Amino acid sequence: MFDGYDSCSEDTSSSSSSDESEEEVAPLPSSLPIIKNNGQVYTYPDGKSGMATCEMCGMVGVRDAFYSKTKRFCSVSCSRSYSSNSKKASILARLQGKPPTKKAKVLQKQPLVAKLAAYAQYQATLQSQAKTKSAVSLEGFSWGNYINSNSFIAAPVTCFKHAPMGTCWGDISENVRVEVPNTDCSLPTKVFWIAGIVKLAGYNALLRYEGFESDSSLDFWCNICGSDIHPVGWCAASGKPLVPPRTIQHKYTNWKAFLVKRLTGAKTLPPDFSQKVSESMQYPFKPSMRVEVVDKTHLCRTRVAIVESVIGGRLRLVYEESEDKTDDFWCHMYSPLIHHIGWSRSIGHRFKRSDITKKQDGHFDTPPHLFAKVKEVDQSGEWYKEGMKLEAIDPLNLSAICVATIRKVLADGFLMIGIDGSEAADGSDWFCYHATSPSIFPVGFCEINMIELTPPRGYTKLPFKWFDYLRETGSIAAPVKLFNKDVPNHGFRVGMKLEAVDLMEPRLVCVATVTRIIHRLLRIHFDGWEEEYDQWVDCESPDLYPVGWCQLTGYQLQPPAPQTSRESQSGSSKQKKKAKSQQYKGHKKKRKMPVGKKPVSLSSLPMTGGVRRSLSGDEELTPPPYRTLPAQTAPEAFPPPSTSREFSPSLKTVTPLQLKEELLDGEEYSFLQGASDQESNGSASYYIKQEP
Repeated sequence: MFDGYDSCSEDTSSSSSSDESEEEVAPLPSSLPIIKNNGQVYTYPDGKSGMATCEMCGMVGVRDAFYSKTKRFCSVSCSRSYSSNSKKASILARLQGKPPTKKAKVLQKQPLVAKLAAYAQYQATLQSQAKTKSAVSLEGFSWGNYINSNSFIAAPVTCFKHAPMGTCWGDISENVRVEVPNTDCSLPTKVFWIAGIVKLAGYNALLRYEGFESDSSLDFWCNICGSDIHPVGWCAASGKPLVPPRTIQHKYTNWKAFLVKRLTGAKTLPPDFSQKVSESMQYPFKPSMRVEVVDKTHLCRTRVAIVESVIGGRLRLVYEESEDKTDDFWCHMYSPLIHHIGWSRSIGHRFKRSDITKKQDGHFDTPPHLFAKVKEVDQSGEWYKEGMKLEAIDPLNLSAICVATIRKVLADGFLMIGIDGSEAADGSDWFCYHATSPSIFPVGFCEINMIELTPPRGYTKLPFKWFDYLRETGSIAAPVKLFNKDVPNHGFRVGMKLEAVDLMEPRLVCVATVTRIIHRLLRIHFDGWEEEYDQWVDCESPDLYPVGWCQLTGYQLQPPAPQTSRESQSGSSKQKKKAKSQQYKGHKKKRKMPVGKKPVSLSSLPMTGGVRRSLSGDEELTPPPYRTLPAQTAPEAFPPPSTSREFSPSLKTVTPLQLKEELLDGEEYSFLQGASDQESNGSASYYIKQEP
């Protein structure tokens, strides 16, 4: 467990470093000055003057390249050889259980030129890191600083079943110990030390090195799923050195005893944690797969699109007719907006026939089993009928729940919904919701839960009353028993931070906050923006992610809007909102956009009225029957996430016996020391009145 730890101080003659001989030496920068010494040519790392002679072997070289702060020896082996008979060497031998042998890797002597190269590379790395840090601090965003400075809390990873490790996060919590790189060390090689989790924020953990007690001066944030985070014992198994931070290296004389005392009975990550992280980030959707996806210009129909790229389970889909591949759409692989080829015809949904009739090379139909499954429903008994009224989230204005009407009943439980007072004459803005969708609600839902209901456009009898409206329109409300009333124990709380997709610009993933919880319905606020940009989202939406998801998957995170941006938009945001019309182009957000093409936005969809091209009979057909992948080349089946936890590893507990076995494990060990709203969350009644 403590492989590579050394009790000798870095500033003494017996200081040591274990990995110098293992590091790959990079070529020296040509810009460094040249120094000739004893007939050999050396590159001097920093241009300073000063030579030194090794007290053991007599090697003469550049002083700054010599070992330890005293610069008395040219290498680790010379340092140890010189002090082999000293009292300090005897103490070291007792700590290790045996004197160091020639087999130990740390005794492999390095040529001076190799040490010079390693030193130069180390100095260049430090300079590069300093430049990068200063540059990022001006424009970058740090979740750790954001959470610390405002005392925020983040939604736990277990709230996001579709995210990596969402179903197998286990009991990772505060006080769990891990082995991490030691950044408070002057050694040019990569060394590790043990740290404990002080605070969790999604995937991110605030860590504190063992030995700092209540001192938070060197606390740091990191992604717990990162490649440099390991369970206690990993260094021992991998032959990596454990080196206490330079700040506290003189705090204890016997670091081994200290670690044994502190770690006995402590919890650490499961041994297969990194493997589980890797497995949970394997996605079944691959580029060149064909799918049916909603047409962003006519919500009432679908089109064929090709998977262009996959990032963290999010798909960039390019519509098949797009020759320059700029007509695209972003969504998650478990989004209800995408379906297998042939889905539209099977349920009677409108479909735009592709102009491309010839099979494109390399394109193949996505296997149906890869898509998210919807709950089976029985339509034989009492069921939804055309003309029934309900309340629904407006897909073109996700901050509003509106008066809506069922316009068409499709097969397999799917419904075409229209927003009253804002529908296009040809129904091109009808939207398809499944009967079990958490985005549709029975009449009276908003009133019971104190949510503002958006009345039909042009309706003058305000405040809106459902009883009067149903009587005036001669309509009936959809039966309450037909709606989805399941409320999972999702774990969200008001005020929790997360990363959320702006569904009006689905390419963007933004810093966000949960501001309201109504059963399974979440009100998502995008930090730094006006409330009019808030969106109602289901608690199990695949467009919500834990803090740190963007960093883990390599996706770009949109930080909170700066104060200048908020001020510049304040004038327009206070004006009266535009009503839906043929010219409506959605929210005119002034967020800072990534450099590149404009993101796809549902907000650009035409809204109502006007003359529109009617859907022809050809558009009701399915796409050409391209063959699917042969069985032997079909991608591995990955079932959609379930709401139950499929895997729940327990944290590994460090035992005294384990510590003793690892500490006494023979010659492989060398020890080094270097320099309030009451919100519903559970199975309670779906219609209990909620506080605002």
